[in-house]
Amino acid sequence: MDYLAELYERDLLKLKDEVKKFHDEDNIWRQEDGVSNSAGTLVLHLIGNLNFCIGTQIGHTGYVRNREQEFSLKNVPREKLIADIMLLIDVVKTSLMSITQQELEELYPLDFFGQKSTKWYLTHFYGHLNYHLGQVNYLRRILEAI
Repeated sequence: MDYLAELYERDLLKLKDEVKKFHDEDNIWRQEDGVSNSAGTLVLHLIGNLNFCIGTQIGHTGYVRNREQEFSLKNVPREKLIADIMLLIDVVKTSLMSITQQELEELYPLDFFGQKSTKWYLTHFYGHLNYHLGQVNYLRRILEAI
């Protein structure tokens, strides 16, 4: 799964760069009218989601997810978000580099959208990452008019 590990790493580094590009750190947590989540909330959600769905379920890291907290925590410092993204990159890469072709074809351990292969879910999670990465990018540009 070299190629998938590489894609996840590339886009998680883009997420880190988006967090760094906020000129005003308060804007990371600012919500715009009609938008339900701040950029910071989206980052926490991605960190929790991927740590659990890839780290715990595939890499057996033991990470325990608190999804509610992903949406309720506020004002986590930028440097903590960046550090957690960097740790997540290691978790994802390690998990994906150890998976076998046979494991990719097996059913994913959890059933979110029906019984599907691990490969199917890894593709879904990658799309989920990019969906929220795009939201973070647009929020940053709108909030900071850049």
